[in-house]
Order: sequence, then structure tokens, then C-alpha cells
Amino acid sequence: MIDILLQIALLIISISTLFYIFRVIKGPSTPDRVIALDAIGINLVGITTIISVLLYTEAFFEVILLIGILAFVGTVSFSKYLQKGVIIERDRNS
Repeated sequence: MIDILLQIALLIISISTLFYIFRVIKGPSTPDRVIALDAIGINLVGITTIISVLLYTEAFFEVILLIGILAFVGTVSFSKYLQKGVIIERDRNS
């Protein structure tokens, strides 16, 4: 029973990821695209977790952490770029 529920959840998360991809491509503004990219990262973590549970393995735990870290860093970088126009600030006085 739990396997069927996990497969249904995997299908729903996959469909929502497709909608987020559409939002990244068609999005009305850049902040909407950044939010959609962050949501895709969160969905990838969820998909990988569900696959790990379905396969009864712990092999994907490092992958889950890596995807989470990369999604967070990417969102912070995009947000900083949208706010200030640069990602890495360099002090020109020294």
C-alpha cells in the first residue's frame, strides 16, 4: 500500500516539476523564474527521496544533500544578482 502511495506522490511531484519548468520558460518576470527554479530544486530533492525509499536504499542521501545545497546557493546567487547586479562584490579601494 505504501509503495502505491509513494508512486502516486512521485507522479504528482513530477507533474508539478513540469509546470515549474513551464514557469521558468514562460514566466512573466525574472523573480518568478527564480522562484520556479528554487521550487524545481525542492521537487528534485523530493523525487530523489521517494526513489530512495522505493528502492530501499540509502545510497541517494549524499545526492539529496548535494541537490539541496546547490538549489540553495543558486537561489541566493540569483537573488543577490537581481538585487545588486553583481554576485561577488569586490572592494576596489584596496
